[in-house]
Amino acid sequence: MSDEARRRLERYGPWAVITGASDGIGRAFARELAREGFHLLLVARRMDALSSLAIELKQAHGIETRALSADLADAAGQEALMRATQELDIGLFIASAGFGTSGPFLNNAVETEINMLALNCAAPLVGTHHFANRFVKRGKGGIILLSSLLGFQGVPRQAHYAATKAYIQVLAEGLRGELKPLGVDVLAVAPGPVKTGFAARAGLTMSMFDTPEAVARGALSKLGRATTVRPSFWAKTLEAALSPLPRMGRTAILGMVSAGMTRQKAHGDGEAAG
Repeated sequence: MSDEARRRLERYGPWAVITGASDGIGRAFARELAREGFHLLLVARRMDALSSLAIELKQAHGIETRALSADLADAAGQEALMRATQELDIGLFIASAGFGTSGPFLNNAVETEINMLALNCAAPLVGTHHFANRFVKRGKGGIILLSSLLGFQGVPRQAHYAATKAYIQVLAEGLRGELKPLGVDVLAVAPGPVKTGFAARAGLTMSMFDTPEAVARGALSKLGRATTVRPSFWAKTLEAALSPLPRMGRTAILGMVSAGMTRQKAHGDGEAAG
């Protein structure tokens, strides 16, 4: 174990909660933290995928693992998470569950958009409020929230998804200033395109992408040291290309990119943020 990994385990251990852990970035976070010796509570809707991952990581790394099947888009799922963690010494909360939609906003069912708002925004809000209170009493802890490069401007054809990520970005920025003096680190992770099941569920095709593993490693390396991280190659490349432009210029360019990526199917549904 590296000195950096040892530092993280000492500061944020022994238990970590990861939502959206059945796939994509959440799954990559689980693998990285298991290697570092964290005990894990893995949360998503698909118990089969969670149980398989929990068994694999326990056998490979000698850690304790628990799996919780919960739909965090509703209050019952959020309450189930609070109950499941009540007796655990949680020191790290990673809110990775989320999904996106694409295509013209008016073509998407409003019920799907409301569900996305609940999972992408309300669920991290409730989880962050709960665990931040626990971490302050504990005297230390860490929170990682999944933003996106799309959250820094409006994006036609992914308008509402980008808006949900803007909410997360602003929340993380504000909370870092509030909670840092109280011993709690907060980090916004703003990846670009990532190779997960997210794109297919959101109705997108991608010709360039980063890996979930690169995102997870890049995020963990900056926890406690930055407010926002744009992890991995494409996130940094796209940010460098877009940052000199005025906000409306970024909106126009990303709108064209989104139009090129959008398939005929306009709705997405999943648990991996991107």
